[in-house]
Amino acid sequence: MAENVTSLFRSTAAHSPSMAALTRAAGDGAGPIDFCIPVNPYFPTPGMWDEMSGRLRDIITYYPSSADTITAELCNLLQLPPQAVAMGNGSTELITWIDHLLVRESLAIPVPTFGRWTDQPMETGKRVDMFPLQESSGFALDLAQYAEFIRARGTRAAVICNPNNPDGGFLHKHAVVQFMDAMADLDLVVIDESFLEFADAEAEPSVVQEAMLRPNVIVLRSLGKNFGLHGIRFGYMVANPALAGRVRSMLPKWNLNAFAEYVVFMLKEHGAEYAQSLQQVYRDRLDMSSQLSALPGLTVYPSQGNFLFVRLPVGAEGTVVRDRLLSEHRILVRECGNKIGSSSRFLRLVVRPQTDVRRLVSALEQVLYGTRRGAAVPELATGTSYSSGTAAVDRLMSNGAGMPLAAQAMAAAPPQPAAPMPAPMPMPVAPQPQPMPMPVAPAAAAQSPYGVPAAGPTPPGVPARGGLTAAQVRGTNGLTPAPAQGWPNGGAWPNAAGA
Repeated sequence: MAENVTSLFRSTAAHSPSMAALTRAAGDGAGPIDFCIPVNPYFPTPGMWDEMSGRLRDIITYYPSSADTITAELCNLLQLPPQAVAMGNGSTELITWIDHLLVRESLAIPVPTFGRWTDQPMETGKRVDMFPLQESSGFALDLAQYAEFIRARGTRAAVICNPNNPDGGFLHKHAVVQFMDAMADLDLVVIDESFLEFADAEAEPSVVQEAMLRPNVIVLRSLGKNFGLHGIRFGYMVANPALAGRVRSMLPKWNLNAFAEYVVFMLKEHGAEYAQSLQQVYRDRLDMSSQLSALPGLTVYPSQGNFLFVRLPVGAEGTVVRDRLLSEHRILVRECGNKIGSSSRFLRLVVRPQTDVRRLVSALEQVLYGTRRGAAVPELATGTSYSSGTAAVDRLMSNGAGMPLAAQAMAAAPPQPAAPMPAPMPMPVAPQPQPMPMPVAPAAAAQSPYGVPAAGPTPPGVPARGGLTAAQVRGTNGLTPAPAQGWPNGGAWPNAAGA
């Protein structure tokens, strides 16, 4: 068992510990409620799980078909030409080969973002030009300013994540295509659409069709996230045949496992269920954003991913909140202090069903505001009041020097007026589950199932390289989430453009 939660997280560098590692650390074979790993919670369906379970022995006993066979089936499903597609053992394998083969000397990337886009090229000695997204603008990416940054730096490759991870920021298709054309002289432009199928701000948001017509553009897409199967490790890239073929020629013949093959071949029978799962994620995102926005001092940023980026109240340190949620409530969240361009004031919370969200809200109330442990989750509605919990927030300060984090922020920058609390978003019309009582937390002197003292200070997390300071995270939000609209509107399997 790990000595404590913080050591588990620190040992994983810029990522979170695996669910397997956390389950082993718990010692009782039970993992936490997962608000960290961004997968679709409604897919595969129970029937699909039963089907896969029934074939488990055959799936893991025999070699899979070649990657070409599996890719051809996926392309038939997505209406894409196989010569324009390369499938990888997760998007990380494709990112690795893209870096080795196609990034010559430098790569530009907005930050914060998915860590492999910053870490992978740095590991191979490339210059990484990081374009900082500003909290004062809601972490929105201004493509014109990004293009100017690329020109000023002389960068040879550029990446855009749409929606971006961890903030969920979204760019409309016409703007992305315009950017691709403006960067036609670069060695490479990558549009990472790993979370795009969770977006509902535009009916056909993908640029895969446009990428196939351009000599220097790659679109990267995930399957594990969309299909709720991170552990299978499968994703794909789309580009013109020459570019796709260059990457595909470097991949092993059996780089895709038998589980990936089985899932790809069963998908054609489950397009309607998949579309319904995405619609439920859209609804859950609205509900979860509304509930979290009602918590005092907690800022929720608009997102088109299956996750929400939130800023904790002043004085709350992210690693402490993360550790207490895990040790006292068995809830796993992604604290973003080790993401370049972010800080420990921010969490990324994956969209989950309403029952789980109500447990998260109840746990956050207790950790942030000191409400009674085990209290029933209150109904979240307009006018719901919460205690300010100042003393409880003060107890979360942990900087190793005894100085409150809020005081550090005040000393680092002139006082600023507090941002107005965002109004709760409209709740979707749906039956509300009954409140779930929270389990009684362990006594202060006891150890949690994860080997962490149930109370007391926790060392701060790994600081972000070039990230925001405590003073810089005191900006405003002032943004309105995009309304839910558009695809999917039926039972047909979506093609690669989301149509």
